[in-house]
Amino acid sequence: MTDSYEARSPQGALSRRALIRAASAGVLAAAAGPVLAQTAASPAAPPTTITNPPRDFSRRGQPTTYFWDPDIIAVDPSFNGLAQPNAAIQRLWTGGLWVEGPAWNAQGQYLVWSDIPRNRQMRWIEDDGHVSVFRAPSGNSNGNSFDFQGRQLSCEHLNRRVVRYELDGSATVLADSFQGKKLNSPNDIAAHPDGSYWFTDPPYGGQLYEGAPDAAGGPSNANGKINPRLGQLPGIGLAKRELPTNTYRLDPSGRLDIVATEQQVPDPNGLCFSPDFKKLYIASTGKGPGDTGPGGKGDIHVFDVGADNKLSNQKLFADCMIDGINCGPDGLRCDVEGNLWASSNAGRNVGYNGVTVFNPAGKVIGRIRLPEVCGNICFGGPKRNRLFMAASQSIYAVYLATQGAGPG
Repeated sequence: MTDSYEARSPQGALSRRALIRAASAGVLAAAAGPVLAQTAASPAAPPTTITNPPRDFSRRGQPTTYFWDPDIIAVDPSFNGLAQPNAAIQRLWTGGLWVEGPAWNAQGQYLVWSDIPRNRQMRWIEDDGHVSVFRAPSGNSNGNSFDFQGRQLSCEHLNRRVVRYELDGSATVLADSFQGKKLNSPNDIAAHPDGSYWFTDPPYGGQLYEGAPDAAGGPSNANGKINPRLGQLPGIGLAKRELPTNTYRLDPSGRLDIVATEQQVPDPNGLCFSPDFKKLYIASTGKGPGDTGPGGKGDIHVFDVGADNKLSNQKLFADCMIDGINCGPDGLRCDVEGNLWASSNAGRNVGYNGVTVFNPAGKVIGRIRLPEVCGNICFGGPKRNRLFMAASQSIYAVYLATQGAGPG
């Protein structure tokens, strides 16, 4: 009699207790199933980015809070301790052309990112969700970060340089050349506690859409048919690519050194340090404009960082292949446990774009699926437990059960 009473009310309807029991059983059964491969959802399953019609992330869309969000996938049980079960992926803003370089300002409690083709930076304010133009022009900036003093660092495609915005509002050019040759188009940057800055220098700014191609005869404008000066300020469009795609360290003294060559990591893109700063991760992406070599393969490399600031013991950390699909990495960030979070660009392979999460050994432990290609990510929020994702035209966010390591 007790079981019958608990299961149904006098009117025959399921009781709340029975519903919770059934739901818990369903969650456990789902958790025990395969989670790495892309699988077709059953009719009763929550909507996902691969259902038809696709999930609607707008405020007019259907509710998205399930235990778990259907687009947060635990590939390994260890991911369950990093994701927040009752937190849903949210689209905070849309309307960009190609958004990149999200960075969190802890003092101001705001997120800044680049809208590269529009030559501007945008800002989202934590307290009311207001979005506005933060800086225009931005030099077609790509990657942004904040250093240990709270100063914004920006990698400018158009001006082929790295700049720092000082606390008094002025700007300092940190690096624009190496051994007398102009940089290609700095892409992403990470601050080190010793006051140095580490950045990558691939050639992606040599596109009309994201910066300015080379002057006539340069690698990205070999036949000279493109006029790179159109629509630009005086002095832009006169440079030619002169350097390989290297990764650099800028010493506090101002000295610029190569830490990883093009031969080691071709077309380097996103980079980040492990929480203890003893390892450096670098994403190697696809062939860029003007490349004469094979280009990157869409993988992630890891190095040991020595006390002398030299990199050694290079290893292939991850080939970023899931179900035979290259989930091309771009932006990288580590959490406080040392797990690596990498944005995923899988092109038209819907359901594989978003974020791939690796443990320190390089094993895929989790995935976040987005309906757009994801270019870069960062941790932020007052508790630094929110992952912000710059994905093609939009900014997405989700709360986590862990925190990001380091500033920016």
